[in-house]
Amino acid sequence: MLEAILQSTMQRVTALRSSSAELRTAARQPSERRSLAAALAAPGLQVIAEIKRRSPSAGVIDGDLDAAAQAKRYAAGGAAAISVLTEPDHFGGSLDDLAAVRRAVDLPVLRKDFIVDELQILEAKVAGADAILLIVAALEQSRLGNLLTEAENLGLEAVVEAHDAAELAIANAVGAQLVGVNNRDLKTFVTDLATAEALAVAAGGKVKIAESGVASPQGAARMAAAGYDAILVGEALVRSADPARLIGELRAAGTS
Repeated sequence: MLEAILQSTMQRVTALRSSSAELRTAARQPSERRSLAAALAAPGLQVIAEIKRRSPSAGVIDGDLDAAAQAKRYAAGGAAAISVLTEPDHFGGSLDDLAAVRRAVDLPVLRKDFIVDELQILEAKVAGADAILLIVAALEQSRLGNLLTEAENLGLEAVVEAHDAAELAIANAVGAQLVGVNNRDLKTFVTDLATAEALAVAAGGKVKIAESGVASPQGAARMAAAGYDAILVGEALVRSADPARLIGELRAAGTS
């Protein structure tokens, strides 16, 4: 599945090359930056609430999701930041969603996608992202380091995502300041909160985010007890009849 996603990603990157000059010009324009790291470093367990229409593992979650309206619900519930899945072919996302969320709320916005090229970082900046996701499993270490530097040069932060101890070692080696541990196996797409629990110490003393698999206050409490500063929650919030209330319950469970 990861290989299929990366193949379609590269096709979109190739299509972007004809507009690279315009992207570079637009990305140089001054813009307000909202710090994801600062938001997640606040006391208590923080929630990055995700806009997610569908996924390869869950299928369609909410194909008609209004990204801006959902982001406002998340903000009302006390989310620290909003993650927007922008991958179109397998997750039904778009940069239009990200731009809409940016306009709708005052929280930091994370572009969650399979970023493999500098042009995607320029796209993210132009669309209004404050941070991007870089996945260790999708990149060679040297490429990861280069993309991390490129993001920083553009004034963007980067969450560097790992799935095991070897990937965490790479994240640490390239100097990641925001480290995400994904409980989802990218080969099987099965989630297990024990993954983040086992890897918490290896994630180091930086801002630590537990991703995927948290759907209840009990799960949030486990991630907080393991030492995570934040959790990234998507499917459970999109499916919830009252996502603002669920965010409050997750935060409360993580700080009790």
